Amino acid sequence: MLSLSVIYWDPKPELFRIPYLDWPILWYGALFALGFALGFPIFVGILTRFFGGKATRPKAVQIADRLTLYMILGTVIGARLGHFLFYEHPAHYLRDPLQVFRIWEGGLASHGGAVGIIVALILFSWRVRSYAPELTWIRLLDFVAAPAALAGCCIRIGNFMNQEILGTESRLPWAVVFGHPADRSLPYPRHPVQIYEALVYLGIFFFLWKLTFKPPFLKAQGKLIGLFLILVFGFRFLIEFWKSEQSHLVASSVLTMGGWLSLPLVALGFFFYFYRRRPSFF
Repeated sequence: MLSLSVIYWDPKPELFRIPYLDWPILWYGALFALGFALGFPIFVGILTRFFGGKATRPKAVQIADRLTLYMILGTVIGARLGHFLFYEHPAHYLRDPLQVFRIWEGGLASHGGAVGIIVALILFSWRVRSYAPELTWIRLLDFVAAPAALAGCCIRIGNFMNQEILGTESRLPWAVVFGHPADRSLPYPRHPVQIYEALVYLGIFFFLWKLTFKPPFLKAQGKLIGLFLILVFGFRFLIEFWKSEQSHLVASSVLTMGGWLSLPLVALGFFFYFYRRRPSFF
């Protein structure tokens, strides 16, 4: 019998259905889109401050418009490939290859998303080099750091609605019993790790966003993205001890797959933050 001190959670995955088309809009997809929608004006504001005021806002909006497609593709492709490479057995997606495209069902790996974003921004920096040479890919990473933390918060809330990325068993008063866990495990009280992550990422967003108002951080290269990687994936490494293992590849390891993948990104964060003599292409 379940303790009365825990929370029972079993929402419908659908936010609503589009009339006449009977097309479901799922919580996960809506929150994923919300993360990008909220991040757009924040990125424009950061870019406007970097260029020097309101007069440059049209240029910032133009760059943000063009960057959005790169960011969405980099995030989705990188995160989706990362999920299937590190968290799914090959037989699972070989039986149904089209599920790779069904991102609204969940299954995005933040580590793969981080790599995808880096690749996307390298490509985008080459595109804008002719009219915005100061926007190196490292600087672009700095400017998307705060919006990315906010998007991460929205995505983790989406995971909570999807009843996926589950925590380990807990008897704390705020433990959550998921009625229909995505991994089809038994419903028992768990740490709501999705909410833990969402709250921490929201705090990281506000911290990084405030730093964009300080010239030493806004003008330097590597500071903001360095802090993002250290804080986000440093916390991700710690929270993995309260998560159920999702990958078949490290089932017997002392660390989860998420823990192992976080370590190189934390190291990359320290490199970005402290490295001074950068090559010219930075």
